[in-house]
Amino acid sequence: MKLKELAEQLGLSQTTVSRALNGYPEVNRATRERVNQAAVKFGYSANANARRLAIGRVGAIGILMPNDKSERFGPHTSEFFSGLAERLAQDEMDLLMSPVINNDEISAYKRLISSKRVDAIIVTGPTLTDERVAMLIDAKFPFVLHGRTNIGAPHAWLDIDNAGAFRQATSHLLDLGHKHIAMIDGLKGHTFSEHRELGYREAHLERGVPVDPRFVVHERFSDEIGFREAQRLLSYTPHPTAILAGSMMTALGVFRAVRSKGYQLGKEVSIIAHDDVFPYLNASNMVPSMTTTRSSIRSAGTRIADMLVRVLDGEPVENLHEVWPVELILRQSSGPPVTPS
Repeated sequence: MKLKELAEQLGLSQTTVSRALNGYPEVNRATRERVNQAAVKFGYSANANARRLAIGRVGAIGILMPNDKSERFGPHTSEFFSGLAERLAQDEMDLLMSPVINNDEISAYKRLISSKRVDAIIVTGPTLTDERVAMLIDAKFPFVLHGRTNIGAPHAWLDIDNAGAFRQATSHLLDLGHKHIAMIDGLKGHTFSEHRELGYREAHLERGVPVDPRFVVHERFSDEIGFREAQRLLSYTPHPTAILAGSMMTALGVFRAVRSKGYQLGKEVSIIAHDDVFPYLNASNMVPSMTTTRSSIRSAGTRIADMLVRVLDGEPVENLHEVWPVELILRQSSGPPVTPS
């Protein structure tokens, strides 16, 4: 059935039917419901391109792909994109990945906006005072931020409680009796990394345990960096009896380093890793099974896509900000410190 035929069945103009199907507020609720019910009854399905043209959208969301080896685009990226795609598919929207030239993200965002190829943008890996966020707010271009900044101007964002996650993990280790706890997390300046260090330090302060500055490491997330930094940490006297790893990839390297030193995981050296929900890297199946702070990057992608749709539908961005709690999942890789025999 074509739009004209549906309009004739309802005794309405094609314009009214089109606007009703697209949710325009100037069409009253009763008429919108009547039109939608008739569309289902007669099997009418609007052409996606025609619908986008009618509501003034191109049907795509933009995200930048830096060409450096940024920790923002590690193995977790496919999970994040999968979550985005699942939700965007419901509204027949595409995800446009645009490359960054010479690591100049501001120019890349401006180019993406001026190209008119996307309706909104996803911003990832924010810093505390992120110039990309400030620029997009000034440009009045729709976006949702994955993470947080200290910028006070209203904007839509979704974050997890990174400070709470590392405070809880560190407190757990301190309560087990650990006095020398190291942290290997992401690069300084990124909000998530700053918040995690804050939680780590708060837990120490609450229990009156000093922090050894040598035990606080900020680096990119990778197996190799986790291995190298853990080896360095374990060469100290006294060495850490517990290590917090900011990602599962980092934790794999820490696992190797602990074993290479001849220590027992979960006994002589405990490990807690962030990121628990990966289909290809199951913390429960590791030997020993890994204690983690659980946060689903896939679910975050789905929710951010939903928030983008709501922004485009006109919902005030002041209403669109969420902080998700993070759960500590206790397994075998964390336990009371055991003195090597």
